[in-house]
Amino acid sequence: MFSTEKLLKLINNELVVQTSELAGQKPGRLYEPVKYSLEMGGKRLRPVLLLMANNMFTDDIKDALPAAVAVEIFHNFTLLHDDIMDNAEVRRNNPTVHMQFSENNAILSGDAMAFLSYRYLLKCSSARLFDVVHLFTNTALEVCEGQQYDMDFEDRQDVSEKEYIEMIRLKTAVLIASSLKAGAILAGAGNEISSSVYDFGINLGLAFQLQDDLLDTFGKQNTFGKKIGGDILANKKTYLLIKALENASGEQRKKLEKWMVPKAFDPNEKIEAVLDIFNQLKIKDLAEQKIDSYFSLASEILDAMPVEDKRKQPLKELSNKMLGRNH
Repeated sequence: MFSTEKLLKLINNELVVQTSELAGQKPGRLYEPVKYSLEMGGKRLRPVLLLMANNMFTDDIKDALPAAVAVEIFHNFTLLHDDIMDNAEVRRNNPTVHMQFSENNAILSGDAMAFLSYRYLLKCSSARLFDVVHLFTNTALEVCEGQQYDMDFEDRQDVSEKEYIEMIRLKTAVLIASSLKAGAILAGAGNEISSSVYDFGINLGLAFQLQDDLLDTFGKQNTFGKKIGGDILANKKTYLLIKALENASGEQRKKLEKWMVPKAFDPNEKIEAVLDIFNQLKIKDLAEQKIDSYFSLASEILDAMPVEDKRKQPLKELSNKMLGRNH
């Protein structure tokens, strides 16, 4: 069985090859931002998950490596465009691509990354490549749907918890789930168990995004890699804000809504005021309970899979690490 560290090394080595090829491609202003984005680093969770799911069913993972790299390139493309839409200045403790180059450069280079991901995916030699391309294409569309819902929610004050969960399922969870399912498919796993792998990924992805939202407000920038409070400043309808609006008293709700209206404000003052209301309502506890519920569902699905425990162990360990569990 391959460890997370070994899989990460394989992926990073392959990405070094990819970025070195980009260095010589013309026009440079198209490919330099792509190279910059991929060289920023990151956890490489999605490609590692793909290879780990593949390794549950086969010891020969090399045929799945192009798909793993394709997923990472696609994921970075989504981050690049997300950062433009969110006006984000920092990603992985570095200037975002549109800050380092320009917004127009970032848009076009992001487009190029989407197509580069497909070019890499097509390097897979599996007889089931069509199934993986079909899955990858549907997932790409779902991610776009999720991003649109996220933007739509910015102008609404009545977003429900159910709507929010569906949005993060599309925006985040489906890419994690499809990465896992693609790994299983490329290893020759049957439809039923591949679907179970996907369901595991959906629940893990929901827990992971909920935690990401929690860290945006309650984390630390040096470990989170992004400015803390960005969701508050952008009036993002995260689980935290939705539950705060749902549970707030009349006065607390008035204060929250007051901060959500003005276009000009002191950023630190807004973050502090909203965070104070979150603390009064114990929103952090509610979010942690929701994270635990999805993580428990994911764990139950993985435990029930008819696969040897030793072959599932690396995925169990990585899942725990993703959610900050030590067991």
